[in-house]
Amino acid sequence: MDFISGEIFYVDKPLEWTSFDVVKRLRGSVLRRLGKKKFKVGHAGTLDPLATGVMIICTGKATKRIEELQAGEKEYVATIRLGATTPSFDLETEIDATYPTEHITRELVLETLENFKGEIRQVPPAFSACKIDGVRAYEMARQGEEPPLKAKLLVIDDIELLEFAPDQIKLRIVCSKGTYIRALARDIGAALRSGGHLVALRRTRVGDIRVEDCLSVQEAIDLIRNTTLEFPDSNND
Repeated sequence: MDFISGEIFYVDKPLEWTSFDVVKRLRGSVLRRLGKKKFKVGHAGTLDPLATGVMIICTGKATKRIEELQAGEKEYVATIRLGATTPSFDLETEIDATYPTEHITRELVLETLENFKGEIRQVPPAFSACKIDGVRAYEMARQGEEPPLKAKLLVIDDIELLEFAPDQIKLRIVCSKGTYIRALARDIGAALRSGGHLVALRRTRVGDIRVEDCLSVQEAIDLIRNTTLEFPDSNND
């Protein structure tokens, strides 16, 4: 492997790890292998700590491809709890309101999901890394402020209902870069007049890379430790 010219790792991010945690572990292994104190390692497409699945990690000059790699179509499997909302739209914060779910049928869910296919406008979550005048939205939200976030145009290529219960649904979602599945859970819950929040999320594909193609964090570290090293003619990175 030539970490300096650039390698790309496909990793299955564990639950409760941040995306930075994964990058930090792989960067540490590369640094030890190269005998360096500083080296460029980055990731394409952030996953929340409560999400798992495909993460793309780039080293050296391959970090220049991050924008290209994270532009790929994404596929997720999302579980949405209906009948309750949270400020973060997921399990990061406590339930702040509850609603009835007795009126929800499979037919109503299917009909509602059709309205979310194609181009949609989505307001990002207040608890997100979006910047407002240089300040992260989540920093404002955690101080009790309401970040002035604007709706963004996104594309939802497909939504498939995998499992149904009046108080919980599981969906397969294919979407464009920049889609917040937490915000989609909020909007679907609102459309069903029941509220909703995300309780599980797995990114199953980025572009052509599927989660089945990914290494665990430990497998990636073992590969870095044991691989044969190659070096470019000029090893300035």
